[in-house]
Formats: sequence, structure tokens, C-alpha cells
Amino acid sequence: MTKELEHDDLSETAETGKMHNITSKAGRLAMELSAEKKRLAQELEELQGEYDDIKPLTPTGTRDWYVKWGSMILGVLGVFLISAEIYLFGQIAYLISAIGWIYVGMQWGDRAIMIGSAISGTAVAMFLIENPMLFSQFFN
Repeated sequence: MTKELEHDDLSETAETGKMHNITSKAGRLAMELSAEKKRLAQELEELQGEYDDIKPLTPTGTRDWYVKWGSMILGVLGVFLISAEIYLFGQIAYLISAIGWIYVGMQWGDRAIMIGSAISGTAVAMFLIENPMLFSQFFN
């Protein structure tokens, strides 16, 4: 009977040792996983910062994006047409461009774009109003 008790005590001690060993391994693995998780989170944060540095600041594919690029093309076209002495179409293209940029400035909340475009658009509109002969030459 004493042998049986000793055998049971040894079995319990061996099982407790195994459990302690398993718990220790699990604890070490948990600590390693935690450290790796922190390292990966820091690396992800660094990569996100690099991406934010190089990504475009304005949204793409939205209505204001299309208006912005259409207005830019019309503005350049208007300048070239005016340089080629095709004043009526050049002024109209530039006026539409200025209106488009005012819209973009309103969408972005950028007063500088709105004011600059409003001033140049007003100047072009005043030129068209003061020179009605441009229209008469076109329609005759």
C-alpha cells in the first residue's frame, strides 16, 4: 500500500511538472507573440506614414476631381485660343474654367481658389460684356 501511495504521489508530481512545463511554454509563446504583434503594429504604422507622404492629397474619381481637371483643360485651351487671336472662344473657355474652379474651391473650402477664380472670371466676363463686337463677328 505504501508503494501505491508513493506511485500516486510520483504520478501527480510528474503530471504537475508536465503542466508547469506546458504552461511555461505557453507563456513564453504568448510573450513572443505579443512582442511580434507590437513589432508588426509599429512597422505597419511606419508604412502607413510613408504611404500618407506620397499619396495624392485630393480625392480621385469624385465630381470635384472631374470639374477640377475639366476646368484646368478649359483654362489652358482658353489661353491658347486667346493667344491664337480666337478671342470669343478663348474668353468663353476661360470663363467656364473660372466658374469650374470656383465650384472646386467651394467643395474644398479653399478661399484662395475661389477668390482667384472669381477675380479672373469677372475680368473675362467684363471683357466679353464691354466688347459685343466679338459676338457680332461670330454670328455674321
